[in-house]
Order: sequence, then C-alpha cells, then structure tokens
Amino acid sequence: MIAPGVRYGRGPSKRILDLMLSVPALVVLSPLMMVLAAAILASMGRPVLFRHERIGRDGRPFLLHKFRSMRGDAESGLPITGVGDPRVTPLGRFLRRTKLDELPQLLNIVAGEMSVVGPRPEVGRYVTLYDAEQRQVLAVRPGLTDPASLAYRNEEDLLGSVTEAARERFYVQEVMPRKLALSLGYVRGAGLVQDLLLVSKTIAAVAGIGRR
Repeated sequence: MIAPGVRYGRGPSKRILDLMLSVPALVVLSPLMMVLAAAILASMGRPVLFRHERIGRDGRPFLLHKFRSMRGDAESGLPITGVGDPRVTPLGRFLRRTKLDELPQLLNIVAGEMSVVGPRPEVGRYVTLYDAEQRQVLAVRPGLTDPASLAYRNEEDLLGSVTEAARERFYVQEVMPRKLALSLGYVRGAGLVQDLLLVSKTIAAVAGIGRR
C-alpha cells in the first residue's frame, strides 16, 4: 500500500505547487542571482556554478546546481564539509551561511528533478549505505528543504566539531541516520499544508541566519 505522503509527493498537485513557487521565485530573485554570479566570477573565476551528481527520485542520478563556494581543486576531498574547511572561500562561507548558494536549485525544480519540499538529495556514495527502509526517501523528488534541513541547518558547525579524519564516519553513523528518520517522517505524511508550513519555516530560518 502506498503511503498518502508518497502518493501526494508523486502526484500532479505537488508538481503544480513546485512550479507556482519556483518560477516566480526565479523571476524575482534573478537580479540577486546575477549579482552573486558576478561576485563569484570576480573573486573565484570560472565556473560560477558547482554541478555535482546527486541521487533523485527512484534512484535516478541528476546534476545538482549550486553557486560555487569552494576553490577549484576542492573536489578531491570529502563531499561533506565542516566549519573552517579550508576549501571554502571567504565569499563561499557567506553564501553557505545565508543559504544563497542553494538558489540555482530553483532550476532543478523547474526541470522536474527536484521539488521545493522533499528530502535533501544525497551523493551516491552515501545512498549506497541506505537500508531498505531508508531508501523509501527515494520514492519522491528530493527537495530544497524538509524537516531534516531545518533541524540540521547548522550541519557544518556540527561536522566541524569532530576531526577531519573522523568526519565522514561521524556523518554516516550519527548525522545521516537522524536526518533520514526526519525525512522519512515527512515522506510518509507529506501534504499541501505541510509543504506550505515548511516553506514558511524555511524562509523564517534563512532570514534568521541572515541576521546573525
């Protein structure tokens, strides 16, 4: 039996909501995005966007878009970062703290690869570690925000509290299972009202980050 949240997550009303939110957001935020792109180009050079493979709905890979926040040679390290990671540039730290680096994912949403609300997309090396229950988060499109994103919006601070050598183990054994539990709860009980509430909470949280 398909859970009501999964039925909603795979249905037309969810897609309509995504387009109603993401298309106007792209129009309104396009001047800001152009300013950020120019700042990245001036301070870090090309490329402006960071594209990296993530695992989407039904286990299909796609290219996630972000504003680049790390040095050009940063891909050789871990796909997770902690606060103080030397790969992150000064401008990149600002983009990450304010979550402005996530804005290009509006393009992923318009393309149908992501949703406004849904489990955050993970890299393949960690998805392979999911158990059968955890893989249920792949039943819906990954999202820009969800309960786990809000609960762990300061994830880099948390990961920075352990040594770099222990960081990946700490993420896989401690952080990732807790995030997946929250995401699973969302997937099973998702609905229009829940999505609108999560969008409102995310905007409030991001505004709070910007004031720090």
